[in-house]
Parts: sequence; structure tokens; C-alpha cells
Amino acid sequence: MGLGEKLKNIVGLEGSVKDFIKPAAGYTCANITLGGAGYPISQFHQQYLTYVEGLDTEQAGSISLITGLFDAFNDPIMGMITDRTRSRLGRHRPYLLLALLPFCMSYIMKWTSFGISENGTGATWLWYLFAGLLYSVGYTMASIPHTAMLPQVAPHYFQRTQYKIVEYCMNSIGQVSSYVFTALALSGFNVRVALTDLPDPEPAHRGNYMMIGLILALWFAWPLVLCFFKTKEPSSLGQPKEPLNFKYLWHEYRLVFANRAFRQYFVITLFYSLSRNFYSITDQYFIISVADQYQFFNSFIIISGIAEFCGSPINYLLVRYKQKTFCGKLLGPLMIVGLFMNVFIGVNTPVTVTRTIIVLSMILYNFGFSGPGFVGENIQPDVTDVDEMITGRRREGVVSTFRSFFSKTISSLTSYIVGKSLKDFGYDPQVREPSAQSARTIFGLKLNFAILPSIFALCSVLAIYAYSMSKKDHELMKQIIAERHEYGRVVTDLSVEQIQKLEKISGKKWREMWISTVEEREPALSEV
Repeated sequence: MGLGEKLKNIVGLEGSVKDFIKPAAGYTCANITLGGAGYPISQFHQQYLTYVEGLDTEQAGSISLITGLFDAFNDPIMGMITDRTRSRLGRHRPYLLLALLPFCMSYIMKWTSFGISENGTGATWLWYLFAGLLYSVGYTMASIPHTAMLPQVAPHYFQRTQYKIVEYCMNSIGQVSSYVFTALALSGFNVRVALTDLPDPEPAHRGNYMMIGLILALWFAWPLVLCFFKTKEPSSLGQPKEPLNFKYLWHEYRLVFANRAFRQYFVITLFYSLSRNFYSITDQYFIISVADQYQFFNSFIIISGIAEFCGSPINYLLVRYKQKTFCGKLLGPLMIVGLFMNVFIGVNTPVTVTRTIIVLSMILYNFGFSGPGFVGENIQPDVTDVDEMITGRRREGVVSTFRSFFSKTISSLTSYIVGKSLKDFGYDPQVREPSAQSARTIFGLKLNFAILPSIFALCSVLAIYAYSMSKKDHELMKQIIAERHEYGRVVTDLSVEQIQKLEKISGKKWREMWISTVEEREPALSEV
């Protein structure tokens, strides 16, 4: 066996590399945009609103709160729309092009007010609120259909993991490129300044931030176009019509939450996103007003990106030879340690010690969070299959948006809570010197940057341990779903233990699910 065949065997790739890479890259290239566009926003935007545009932390947080809630309600609506779209191009693919205009316009608007901020904080607040709402529409129009396509594009258990590792690479390309462009724009395209002498953000830098919006809006447009042309999806012209009203909507999402596998997936991703949100919203405030190391901020980000990327092949191999949850169990504790280390940084900590802690913390945190993050991404398509076992229908849009609805609701609340918390702890963005901060303010920054994220990360890891579906369970489930569709009943002779395991995964009794036959369900119905 040659070296190439050995490598293919290690990664579990069947067939030619070309036949795998082309469709996988064609589909996942959209993640350069979907995975990369949010990084500059999460790292720089709320701080841009406070340091450059003059809003206080609570005002900036309120924008995130409103746009986040709007975004949360957008997702299930978009999921319902895609599930009902009838087009020869498929249910999901056309929206990748339709999203381009609102996405690009809003990305530019988020980084410049075109002089409106000179009219006071009220006008500034309204402008960026509108920009955030428009961005939510554009991003949702692309992200929800793209995510919902995966179970169809990659129908098999481990094939989805293979697509996810390519997706992780595309996310990393989006992340690294967005940081590079952002750093260059903020430094006036001076590499030395970008890496080691980045000036504190202030109103005089408005032009630099406008360049971020212009450059990244153009950069993030092409992956969506390429994905549209390189991904194939069956025509949906013949799909049946389904009702669309509030009662039906409530029924659809109530069914999703009845799925135990989904509830477990929801808890894992919820606490994971809470941990990351608290950390990312507070990081610049902490780096500037506690550690006093903002001049190296972009260097820290590059180190973080490299650490996260290094976790990807390890996560992939762990899933290949273990289970989809093993990487979260192994690397999640590193995330917790990396977060909590920042508690030991104070105003009087020696500079060398501060920098060492920050670098080590970012390496452990970013390498570690790739594990729980990979778990959530990998099990989401499998949850759709559990939903089909319960309902008998493919509802990718509904399933993928239900979790994001609650996750984004919590995330938007987090942005406001962090902003309100920092203000209540006495933090003033215009007072940046660490020596000028009170002990109470320093504690508030540490609470939001290190303590609470550590607790949430621990909850996410514990939830991963509770997730029970294995590869063997999923293969059995896919087999009996196919039998039920083809023969009207399950022809495999299932053991009591197998049925009990499927009931445990779904959270439903066998006779309560579509997978059972009408004859099997009737006794259960008569008992009600």
C-alpha cells in the first residue's frame, strides 16, 4: 500500500481524493463567509461603538440585544421558508445569491456611519441598530439554507464529519483572512504597527474602520457565489404544500424540543456559545484596561487562530477512531483552564508575566474550544435523523433553526448583560488606564472575561458527557428509517435493548414515533 493510500485509510476517505474534495470544497467554501464574517464583529465591533463612536457599554449592548433578538426570530422564519420553497434549483441554494445585497450593504454600514455620528449618540445608536438588523437579514438568508443543506449533501454518518473538517478549514481561512484584513486596515496597512504597535481605538481612526467594512464586504461576497454554482441540490418543485401559521409553527417547534437528542445538543451548544460570547465581548476591554497590552492585540489573535486551527486535525482523528463526543471530552478541559488563567492577571502584574499568561491562555482556550465546538457541529445533522425517526419527515430547516433561535436569543441577552454589568461595575470606556480602574471595576472585568466563561465551558463539557448516540446507534436508525419509507414498516428484527436505546436517544416511546407501524401505535393511542 502506497503512502497516499495509507493516508486515505487513516482519514477514512473512500474513493478518489478528487471526487471527495470537489463537492466538499464546493459546499463548504461558503463557510469562508459564514464562519469568517462574524469574527471581526465579535472581536472589534462593540468596542468600536464605545471607543470610536462614543456610545457607552450599555448602549452598545442594547444594539446587540435588539439585533440579536431580531436575528433569533429571523432564523425559524427562514427555516420555515426554505422548507416550503419550490424551485428547480432546490429549497436552499437560491438564497445564497439573494443574500448578497443585504449582506454586503450592511457589512459596510456596520463599520461607518458616514458622518451621522456627529449628530449625537441618539442618531448613532439608530444608525447602527438599522445596520445590525439589515446584517441579520442578509446573514440569515445565507446561513440557514446553507446549514440545512448538509444532511442532504452528506447523508452518511462519518461523511458528515469529513465535510465538517473541510468546513473547519474554510472557517479558519475566513477567520485568518478577516483578521489579516482588519489588522492591516486598523494599522494603515503597516505590518509592523499591526503586529506590535497597534494604537488604542479612538474617533480619529474612523477611516480605518470604514476600510474594514469595504474590504471585508467584497472579500466575503465571492464564497457565496462559488458555493451556489458548485453545490447541487434536487429540484423542490414537486414537494407538497404545508400550512404556514402560528399554530402550525408552534406545533413544529414543539416537536423538535420533544426530541431528547436535540435537547442534549441544544444544552451543549448553548453553554458553549455563552462561554465564547462573554469572553469575546469583554476581551478588548480586559486587554486595554487590566492587562494594558492592546498594542499586541492582533498578534494575540493570530496566535489564537493558529491554536484553533491546530485542533482541527486532532478533532477529526478523534472522531474517526473514537466517537463524535470524544474530542469535546478531551479538549474541553483545556478551554476551561485557558479561560480561568486570566483571573491571575492584575494591574500590578509584571509585564512579562502578563504577556506569558495571555499567550498561554489564548493557546489553551482556542485549542481547547475547538473540541466542544466540533462536537456541536458534528452531531447537529444526526439530530435531524432522530427527528425523522420521530416524525417521518425531513425538517432540516426547522431543526437547524430551533437551536439557533434560542442560542441567538441568549447571545443577544449576553451582549446586553455584559454591557450593563461593566457599566454597573463602574467601567468607563473613555477611562482606559489600568491604574485608574477601581478594584470593583477590575473584578467586574475579570468576572465577565474569565470567571463566568469558565463556568459555562464546564457546563458544556458536562453536557457532552450526557450525550448518548454512537455511530452504531446512528447506522441502525438510518437503516430502519429507510426500511420504514420503503416497506411501510421496519423489517429488521430489533432486540429489546436496541429499541430501548432508540427510545433513550429520542426521548419517546417506540409506539409514539413514526418509525413504528400504525398497528403498533394504536394500543398506545387507545390508552390515552
